[in-house]
Amino acid sequence: MSYSILITLHLFAAFIFVGTVFFEVLILEGIRKNVARDAMREVERAIGRRARQIMPWTLLVLYSAGIGMAWNYRAILAHPLDSSFGTLLTIKIVLALSVLGHFITAMVLGSKGLLKTRYVQRIHISVFTHMVGIVLLAKAMLYLKW
Repeated sequence: MSYSILITLHLFAAFIFVGTVFFEVLILEGIRKNVARDAMREVERAIGRRARQIMPWTLLVLYSAGIGMAWNYRAILAHPLDSSFGTLLTIKIVLALSVLGHFITAMVLGSKGLLKTRYVQRIHISVFTHMVGIVLLAKAMLYLKW
């Protein structure tokens, strides 16, 4: 598959994933104290159901396209410390793998009925922080040189 198709798929999937995380962290958390606890739980359940329908497919596209794009840089990734681009791309990949780990953890906890609100909040804040780093690294890879 051509690199331009891979990057387009990757960007659209990233928009969906990052947008969802931003919404949950910046919007939902901001209204939590203004909405009744029972209503907030119902909103969280509804969003969770919808996310479980969309996110696995979104992540499949996001990570598949990311792997396809990374394949083009396999020579650079073989020696990541030899260039600023390779170093930043490696850090970006590590953060992306950590995000995947967060997602898998949330899915496992959710399937066992152990995914409580405080865990969801912590996971969302961590993923949010990771996503900000990934977005900054995506740009920095193109402009930072050392």
